[in-house]
Amino acid sequence: MLAMEQADLYLLDYQQLDNDHAEFINTLNRLIAADDSQFASLFEQLMHHTQQHFDRENALMDEYNFPATGEHKGEHQRVLGEFTQFKKRVDKGLIAFGRAYVKENLPAWFDLHVKTMDSALVAHIKTRIAAQG
Repeated sequence: MLAMEQADLYLLDYQQLDNDHAEFINTLNRLIAADDSQFASLFEQLMHHTQQHFDRENALMDEYNFPATGEHKGEHQRVLGEFTQFKKRVDKGLIAFGRAYVKENLPAWFDLHVKTMDSALVAHIKTRIAAQG
């Protein structure tokens, strides 16, 4: 069962972010379907992808002087902090805690984050590009 469909709802018409979002959804769905023996390594893979994804977004915010950079980066830090806390539990063999986080928290967070913060970032980037050219 897929937690998230790779729907047009998450396409922002900005290739770098669209690719990152597609990879996030794919990895999240693989993680939800994983058995316990695969869970820890896939959890770490999703955490690593998310860190790189956020680094790319943070660089875009800086490059285009995004006005809500503080709030957006703060949200990234909060989510990475959650990942770190749940990874500690998963590493101790407490897979159920990681499963609950991945299944119950991440899909709703991702949905809201893309539709609000990331869509605002892309709209800002497109406005800045249009003004330059």
